[in-house]
Amino acid sequence: MSSNIYQKARLGVIHFKAYPEVETGEGPIIETLEKLAEDEFWSAVEVGWIKDYRVRNTVRHILEQSHLAVAFASQPRVLQNRLNLNSLDKRERALAVDTLKRSIDEAYEVGAEVLRLIAGRDPGDSDREEAKKLLVDSLFQLLEYAKEEGGLDFTLKLFDRDIDKRNLIGPTHDALDIAEAVHPHYSNFGLLVDLSHYPLLREDPRVSIPKLAKYLRSVHIGNCVYRDRRHPAYGDIQPRFGLQGGENDTQQVVEFFQVLDENGFFSSNQRPIISAEVRPVLAGEKSGLILANAKRVIRDAWAFSGI
Repeated sequence: MSSNIYQKARLGVIHFKAYPEVETGEGPIIETLEKLAEDEFWSAVEVGWIKDYRVRNTVRHILEQSHLAVAFASQPRVLQNRLNLNSLDKRERALAVDTLKRSIDEAYEVGAEVLRLIAGRDPGDSDREEAKKLLVDSLFQLLEYAKEEGGLDFTLKLFDRDIDKRNLIGPTHDALDIAEAVHPHYSNFGLLVDLSHYPLLREDPRVSIPKLAKYLRSVHIGNCVYRDRRHPAYGDIQPRFGLQGGENDTQQVVEFFQVLDENGFFSSNQRPIISAEVRPVLAGEKSGLILANAKRVIRDAWAFSGI
């Protein structure tokens, strides 16, 4: 018989994906966040940048009342401003570091326990090793800056290398190199893998997770389309589970939960966050229905996982 998933993990949702109208840091942030905070299914929420400090203040009050665990995701700010923590251009890299220091400040403002980071664009085979060294240096700067406030964890998320985001990190072996370079100096640093990115990376979680298990702190679950370039959800778009032409549905989440369990993910002292990263993509799709879809998949997948 399966255990209660809430005994093993905190179920999260990525706010700016479920409601893409707020991904720019503006829009109905308060109204949409309240909908998630009022839904007791969720134990955690991942919020993105919020440009107006008055809105950030209101968000903090909402989150304090809701008893939700909070992650602060830097992806919207990074991707929209084309920031690159591993840029070979010194000025570009310095801009990325300085801008992400503001994300650290904002993470503290909203009461986040962890900041999500991503690498910049992959420069290609000839410069990849140098870019990895520069990424490590940038991470050191950010982690050192955060020590002034204390108490914030960091995760680096693995993205695709050659389909959509084309990030340095990236395939499992490169992510492992970064974790092995950073974690010995900063134990509050770890990795985040996304089920929706494995098809884009052409990797198998059953091979990847055992290699990354020591450093794995959180996971995202979602879907993707990569076999048909003409599909409106092609790439790293995070469509709903079960979308025709997509790669992931309930069975893939079952298998993902099982490999996570086999590698000790659910055995940490603090229950890890598993966040649904889904969004309305096709014409007529609505956030509420997409979220209901994700909740049903999570419940069914856990029930059939045997954990």
